[in-house]
Amino acid sequence: MYREAGARHHIPHFHAYYQEDSAIFSIEPIEMARGALPTRQRRLVEAWAELHQHELLIDWKRLQSGQPALPIEPLK
Repeated sequence: MYREAGARHHIPHFHAYYQEDSAIFSIEPIEMARGALPTRQRRLVEAWAELHQHELLIDWKRLQSGQPALPIEPLK
């Protein structure tokens, strides 16, 4: 997730990267909104996001209020 100075995003989302591919996923609901990832990696990102949806929303709100995001455990 990123906070852009002076700009508010309209929907809560996060960015995912795999090699040269990238995608943007909405948090509520968890779905790919833009970009592309290989199918296996997209499914892993979606599974991780479903497990951590509440934490993602908390971090989104923190970033929008100017606070840093808290770490979220990676998929193992």
